Amino acid sequence: MSSGRQRILDTAYELFSRHGTRAVGVDRIVDEAGTAKMTLYRHFPSKDDLVLAFLDERAERWTRGWLIAEVERRAEAPRERLLAIFDVFGEWFAREGFEGCSFINVMLEGVAHEACVAHLANIRDFLMGLARDAGIEDADGFARQWHILMKGSIVAAGEGDLKAAARAREMGALLLIASPGETGLST
Repeated sequence: MSSGRQRILDTAYELFSRHGTRAVGVDRIVDEAGTAKMTLYRHFPSKDDLVLAFLDERAERWTRGWLIAEVERRAEAPRERLLAIFDVFGEWFAREGFEGCSFINVMLEGVAHEACVAHLANIRDFLMGLARDAGIEDADGFARQWHILMKGSIVAAGEGDLKAAARAREMGALLLIASPGETGLST
């Protein structure tokens, strides 16, 4: 990847993560990246193309590089990994400048809806794999319920609920116990 393209993408990543894709214009990205507008458009023919690249970068950095890696680092067993998601979220929610979920934010802005849905489906696929590994019979249904807990905790944290992750973890533990095929849980 060229250094100009990466500098633009890194700048857009930071600005879009903090302020949303609608609130940040191309001129601001160009100014903060220290590049020419022509360079931006050579690499990203439109702002929508830049938003799509941002979402791909977010999936790589946030979903795979941070969330999944951190969950796998913290727990071995699939059930424990599911709960570890909320431990990781608790630390994320407590960070100064907590920005929420970019996939949800961009989707609610009405931008790149299909791309956001696809990225959120990738997260659900990860959850479905953990549910299958945990022996849960309806892994898809369970993953959808778990994903609702995750997204709800993100929104609650955005509203200022500093215990959103802990509350979601408690609900997750109950969901694990109630899930057919589950043989119990150590918390």
